[in-house]
Amino acid sequence: MKDKKNTPKEDKTEKTDKKISEAEELQLKIAELNDKYLRAMAELENTRRRATMDAQSAARVRAISIAEKFLPLVDAICVALEQQPNNKDFQSLMLAANGSLESANIKKIETIGQILNPKLHNAIQTEASDKPSGTIISEFQSGYMLGDNILRTAMVIVAK
Repeated sequence: MKDKKNTPKEDKTEKTDKKISEAEELQLKIAELNDKYLRAMAELENTRRRATMDAQSAARVRAISIAEKFLPLVDAICVALEQQPNNKDFQSLMLAANGSLESANIKKIETIGQILNPKLHNAIQTEASDKPSGTIISEFQSGYMLGDNILRTAMVIVAK
């Protein structure tokens, strides 16, 4: 019997097949590493986004807390101004307080003439009036919002 030896053509085919196989393995490895890279980048972006959202949320909570502590001072100035409407000092304080509220994006909730909105208004009393039922006719205490967050509902008197 004759020993079969690879012919040069068969050797080339074998080497070519081996190189193709190695190239395919390398392509798979590249695809796998690229996938891992893309996943890591997506995770990094998600972490950054979460950190930004957490920081914004914490800042909003701090702003609400500070604003809620500031509102009794504004109420006291309002009461003082009601007692002495011509007092220039109280008028100046009220202007300064309103300026501070405005600069902090704190808005007073509209009341008188508005229809009662339980999310924004707290009806503490009803009175007979020529206004339609459910219309706010008087404000007992102002309500405030910081952006979309209600700091305090307005206490109001509503028409029967």
